[in-house]
Amino acid sequence: MNAKQLFVLVVLFEMGSAMLVGFPLSLKQDAWIGLLMATALGVLLFFIYYHLYKMYPDLPLTSYLQEIVGKWIGRILGYLYILYFTYLAARVLRDFGELLTSTIYTNTPLFVLLTLSMIICAYAIQKGFEVIARVGELFFVVVYILAVVGFTLIIISKLIHMEYLRPMLANGWIPIIKTVLKGSITFPFGEMVVFTVLLPYLNQQKKVKQVCIWGIVLSGINLAIAAVINIATLGIDLFIRSPYPLLSTISKIKLANFIERLDVLFMVYLMISGFMKTTIFYYAAVIGTADIFNFKDYRKITFPIGVIVLVSSMMIAVNYTEHIKEGLKIVPIYLHWPMQIIIPSLLLVIGLIRKHSKQTKKPPAQTNS
Repeated sequence: MNAKQLFVLVVLFEMGSAMLVGFPLSLKQDAWIGLLMATALGVLLFFIYYHLYKMYPDLPLTSYLQEIVGKWIGRILGYLYILYFTYLAARVLRDFGELLTSTIYTNTPLFVLLTLSMIICAYAIQKGFEVIARVGELFFVVVYILAVVGFTLIIISKLIHMEYLRPMLANGWIPIIKTVLKGSITFPFGEMVVFTVLLPYLNQQKKVKQVCIWGIVLSGINLAIAAVINIATLGIDLFIRSPYPLLSTISKIKLANFIERLDVLFMVYLMISGFMKTTIFYYAAVIGTADIFNFKDYRKITFPIGVIVLVSSMMIAVNYTEHIKEGLKIVPIYLHWPMQIIIPSLLLVIGLIRKHSKQTKKPPAQTNS
């Protein structure tokens, strides 16, 4: 994987399901401000992951955990991160499955759609991460072509009403800060923790910081622009009530009684982003498991873990309402914060202390008189 491919994967991964359910609806017309603030904090959070990577550039997260906190505690934390990545792969898979069953595949069982999606993801992982990265380059171009076409048609259709964005900061900064800390910083920006497993496989390690930061910034700007377009098109009431604001926005496109029903644009993006994000979480779970249990060929455990992801995606919630409530209210505080922020921060502090103590214990170099 080269630097260009890493950049593409970061952007597609960060935008992923955030374009589907990642808008901070409670902020109403200030949602875009919250997303920009979350982007800035996401960049700062990435520096924690980056410094850990710099300490152990050739080791994935599951390996350097054992170097920092010891073999047994490190292995336990490694197991927890494998479960975490598996759970997030299941959540993303369910996100897109729920959308498909509620829109275009209304008569198709959810399990059938999720199974087909997992087969595709498993096949991609069997082919290797280099193949996934190359597919990501192609998908990146397709996504931006769709975005430009959709944005242009929205403008031509005269759907945008900028007055819907006022008043700005009607309730001040406090609600924005609370919302960002509770959810927006962890989803999607804190999910960059998954790349701590993938970065050692990058060919151009000197470009990691620059590439990842620009990828986070670009995806954050894209999300903020999408929020502005959604609000300016739908109005506040419809924006906060719509389960999928971007889909509602695209559905409003109607030009000369000829160009309409462009939901297909959103569905193409849906299939691309759902595949990429699920696959990256899935791959991280597979690589982490292979690393901890010393599998020489990770392909042997691809399908067993895929089955776990599939079953988990069906079991995590009874229906869409419960799934969304769990994902936006419970998971950010009780799962994302510990796994994305608290544990990596502690690891960095402990790692720096251990590094400093090793340097101080080194005997001074002898000089010849």
